[in-house]
Amino acid sequence: MDATLTLLNLAGAVALLLWGVHMVQSGVQRGFGPNLRRGLSQAFSNRLKAFATGVGVTAVLQSSTATGLMTASFAAEGLIGLVPALAIMLGANVGTTLIVQVLSFDIGPLAPLLLCIGVVMFQRHGTATRTHDLGRVAIGLGLMLMALGNLLTIITPYEDVPSLRLFLGAIATAPVIALLVGALVTWAIHSSVAVVLLVMSFASKDVIPLSTALAMVLGANIGSALNPVLETTTAKDVTGRQVAMGNLLNRLAGAIVVMPFLDTISVWMLLLDPASSRAVANFHTLFNGAIALILLPLLDLVAKALRLLLPPRFEAQDPSRPLYLEETAKETPAIAIAGATREALRMADVLEEMLRGAMQGMQQNDYRRITETRRMEDVVDALNTAIHNYLTDLDAESLSEEDDQRLFSILTFTTNLEHAGDTLDRDVMALAVKKLKRGIVLSSQGTADLQALFERLSTNLRLATTVFMTHDLREARTLAHEKTLFRDFEREASEAHIQRMRSQKSESIEASALHLELLRALKAVNDKLVAAAAYPRLEAEGELHNSRLRTRPGSVPPTPENDEK
Repeated sequence: MDATLTLLNLAGAVALLLWGVHMVQSGVQRGFGPNLRRGLSQAFSNRLKAFATGVGVTAVLQSSTATGLMTASFAAEGLIGLVPALAIMLGANVGTTLIVQVLSFDIGPLAPLLLCIGVVMFQRHGTATRTHDLGRVAIGLGLMLMALGNLLTIITPYEDVPSLRLFLGAIATAPVIALLVGALVTWAIHSSVAVVLLVMSFASKDVIPLSTALAMVLGANIGSALNPVLETTTAKDVTGRQVAMGNLLNRLAGAIVVMPFLDTISVWMLLLDPASSRAVANFHTLFNGAIALILLPLLDLVAKALRLLLPPRFEAQDPSRPLYLEETAKETPAIAIAGATREALRMADVLEEMLRGAMQGMQQNDYRRITETRRMEDVVDALNTAIHNYLTDLDAESLSEEDDQRLFSILTFTTNLEHAGDTLDRDVMALAVKKLKRGIVLSSQGTADLQALFERLSTNLRLATTVFMTHDLREARTLAHEKTLFRDFEREASEAHIQRMRSQKSESIEASALHLELLRALKAVNDKLVAAAAYPRLEAEGELHNSRLRTRPGSVPPTPENDEK
């Protein structure tokens, strides 16, 4: 029973440590994610600047994985080459050691103070979102300190347990096993910071020799580099895979060189600082610093080798397959939402191609072009489904208020684009097929009107995309006004159709009816474009009426309750 309780207490302390690390990372991502991304995007002029930026961003973010994801996204956009990306990752490896340095000192008594300050700041989220996020960071640091203290308390009584000593003795005599254990645990829990802190706790209580602790630290470095490699295996962008693989190979090479000298290095670390926990932290920093110092001048050669190892794959592009919805980016909402935004723009491009195809197919009576255009609607549907599934799968607790608003605008935009594509396929293209099969010939004026409307729809689609990206209020008003213009076109066409019927011009009535149906279908497409971008922006500014009905003196405003009565 005592053994079971001890294992539960140990598991709880480790879980608390992991949760503290998670809170620090999520708090920084929410509060400073966009600023960190912006700073990272300006660091590509040379490798030294890229390295320094990698150190700074990761020291604040405390996640080399998140830094790597941002770097990979810039590489996918063609904004960064492989060499500066590798330099950033070398800096990220050094940056992630800095919090270990801070926590290696005896700052355990600060835990209650950090928790109290953090809770007070966290409760003030209604007035200042940044204060709320910093409170989360303080709570996370407090929980990490408490967890480390609990680990030491739990471990102390069991230092001399024979079975534990036997297991640790086996590890101590086989540094490779210690390295593998460190790598496996880090891979499983996705946090080298937590594993190194755990190893520091063991070393400070002499549960394991210092040389074994250093071997486990090497394993933690390899394990943290292994996760991005596994996560980018199926990634479409080869540069992201090259960066992840390069980071892993750099650490593996460093570990292979250092492993035979761990006993000697242990003595040096103790001479530098006699405290075992500090020795572990110093080794962690010096190991990553030495790798960066040696490899920074050699990154051109490393990049050349990676291009040979992972050459670009040339394969047929499936237009319905999303390009920017990386699963690994879900841990960083700012990156995930940016990817979804780019995918939404792809949807707009496909819809614009549908509009061109519809106009050309109808003008030229080209059945093949009409069929190709109808197939594009499947692409729009597939992209919309992928974007919705991706965004709704994000952790709601990791989203800031700004993230929530942007997520909602993306879903609104893509849903209406998908409806516009449905209308083009179901109504407009069906009418084009009807025109072709029945041999209906529109008048020259009717053909010119339809061409003008198609061109206007393409312009409005580009305008909707601009409003979606820039939130420009003036452009939103312009787009909303297009709904009135299309309504006027429909009224004029309806009146002309009625005049033809009254004059009994039977040869033009069928063409006139088809023209009117097409106009109504195109108007429905335009309505979706207005709803996709203009209405959300105008509604946010309070510039939309609840109803177009004029309220007369003494009349009851239309509401669902009054309608039921």
